[in-house]
Amino acid sequence: MLVFITKDYAELSREAARIVARAIRRKRDLRLGLATGETQLGLYRELVRIHREEGLDFARVVTFNLDEYVGLDAGQPQSFRAFMFTNFFDHVNVPVGQIHIPNGALRKDFEKTCEEYERAIQDAGGIDLQVLGIGKDGHIGFNEPASSFASRTRLKTLTAQTIEDNRRNFPPDKETPRAAITMGIGTILEAQRILLLGSGAAKARAIALAIEGPLTASVTASALQLHRDSTLLVDREAAAELRHKDYYDSALEMTRKLTPERLW
Repeated sequence: MLVFITKDYAELSREAARIVARAIRRKRDLRLGLATGETQLGLYRELVRIHREEGLDFARVVTFNLDEYVGLDAGQPQSFRAFMFTNFFDHVNVPVGQIHIPNGALRKDFEKTCEEYERAIQDAGGIDLQVLGIGKDGHIGFNEPASSFASRTRLKTLTAQTIEDNRRNFPPDKETPRAAITMGIGTILEAQRILLLGSGAAKARAIALAIEGPLTASVTASALQLHRDSTLLVDREAAAELRHKDYYDSALEMTRKLTPERLW
């Protein structure tokens, strides 16, 4: 696990975009796992800039989003599909047929839908680079506390904390979704490389537990300790509770000198 502490959110976004852009330039048909959320907005804005100003080509990239709310039609502005098109896909040249987002609008056949999503990932050859965010309780995707580390894409009930955190994105007269379809932890861990982004003081405790805490289903991001090639990009506020910051800085510097390919 490589921990990269940036001075602020702007630097975090630039570094994340640099990693993703370099991965695409190295492999034009990259299978890219994506996440929604405020932390990822800077990444997507910077990738759009690189596409427009530096010619980054997404024409052969295949994308798979982590999750989607259950019960929202694709056109609703609060859906993750709408978020991704508004903030990213409408501004780059990923062909629509190469974009995969779980279908949360269904009211039945969830098991079939989840199995088909898993099959689509496998048929594409698996995910090369998976981008993640992290919840205040340390969850990744919508893998809430007590999720199995072997879990696959499935229907997941959301915790009261997650529902409350998401409430600000919905009008006062609209109920916040209480369930979602999400990639499982087992699915996420099969990605060749993982890039987790964490920003702000509200995420500091979750980041510390994910990196330095015990391996536990109570903090599902701690499963990344098991992954062979995960990079955690966190700003200073999110890194505030880490105990070994000096070591992470020296390890990053040594990586730059000896194995710079790990930084893509």
